Amino acid sequence: MKPKIVLIGASTGGPGHLKKILSAISPTFNGAIVIAQHMNATFIPSFISQFQNELNLPVHAVDKKMSLHNANIYICPQNCRMRKGDFSPKIEPVEEGDTPYNPSIDSLFSSSVECAKDAEILAVLLTGIGHDGANGLSELQKIGAKCIAESEKSAIVYGMPKRAIEINPNIVSLPLDDIVQTIKKFGES
Repeated sequence: MKPKIVLIGASTGGPGHLKKILSAISPTFNGAIVIAQHMNATFIPSFISQFQNELNLPVHAVDKKMSLHNANIYICPQNCRMRKGDFSPKIEPVEEGDTPYNPSIDSLFSSSVECAKDAEILAVLLTGIGHDGANGLSELQKIGAKCIAESEKSAIVYGMPKRAIEINPNIVSLPLDDIVQTIKKFGES
């Protein structure tokens, strides 16, 4: 059976949305969750620490190459990429040239394309200004990953998800509550 991976990208308004999603995930969740939340590098340690204290699941900062485990949350403090592993995909931080966002959602999503044959992927693009993540989400959708862009109904800033739908109208658009249910269902089977 293929491992399951949930990829989530978020920007403005993301921390509150992430808390709502992650608080709903059960300790028996059959999948790993990887998050790229735009944030100044100075604030990411306290953001991770807050989630470690508030959630019932283990939360890790991706500060080295790591294997992904079910019911674990991995937060990218800088640009990260997915890599094919011997048995299942791994995540690692990367020193890339300057990207306009920290971390880059497109870097995470695009690097996951090579893992799609070895894992079942659900990629979610939440609220945020700009277009980061839109191209990577489209690439994943085209190779058969389940892809969701947050709808205007619940997005605090309808920039990134709107751009994803403009680029690829085959991407599903859902409000936050439906995204929570979709992620829960993805990890139950």
